[in-house]
Amino acid sequence: MIEFKGVYKKYPSGTEALKDINLTINDGEFVSVLGASGAGKSTFLKLIMHEETPNSGEITIAGMNLSGMKRKNIPYLRRKMGIVFQDFRLIPNMTVFDNVAFALRVIGASGKDVRTRVPYVLSLVALDSDKARKYPNQLSGGEQQRVGIARALVNNPQLIILDEPTGNIDPDLSQEIVELLYNINKKGTTIIMVTHQQELVKKYRHRTIEIRDGFVASDLIGGGEV
Repeated sequence: MIEFKGVYKKYPSGTEALKDINLTINDGEFVSVLGASGAGKSTFLKLIMHEETPNSGEITIAGMNLSGMKRKNIPYLRRKMGIVFQDFRLIPNMTVFDNVAFALRVIGASGKDVRTRVPYVLSLVALDSDKARKYPNQLSGGEQQRVGIARALVNNPQLIILDEPTGNIDPDLSQEIVELLYNINKKGTTIIMVTHQQELVKKYRHRTIEIRDGFVASDLIGGGEV
């Protein structure tokens, strides 16, 4: 569970990114976070990932209070998360297999676990063994994003965070990516997806939070207020 209580974030530049945010995201939810550029969406994610800290208020994730969290404990927090970026952030000189395996090797997974887990998660995102041997520049944008999702999934996180995951791919592929995420969510993984594409999320009757000028302007599930 993720809980924000009275969270306020102001940057040294004077920009008030978030103002009095109060909300709870329960385990297993699929939440789309909508808003125009500069509304505060990215700051919201950065606070969850503990890349930024609030000026006031309290953030709790899986029972851990992020206020005053020691630097040495941040990696343990992030191991509960898989993170997918708009620009993919794949390592260009590594194959698809090794890009996904990298996340396992960082935490000291055995060779056996790597050989078992990587093909499994690639199959979940509909990438076959032929694609596993290719390099990122040999893939389409949609395929690269699938690799990014596989990398986020490989450590079996409780939460997947996506920052504009469909921003660099065409509308048809965008719908495929959201469908894939929806299926992942049905298996119990919490999904938080930031997007500015309202049309993309209308098909699914999951929770939608709109951030406007730093405030939560609406918080709806299936068309009704939370």
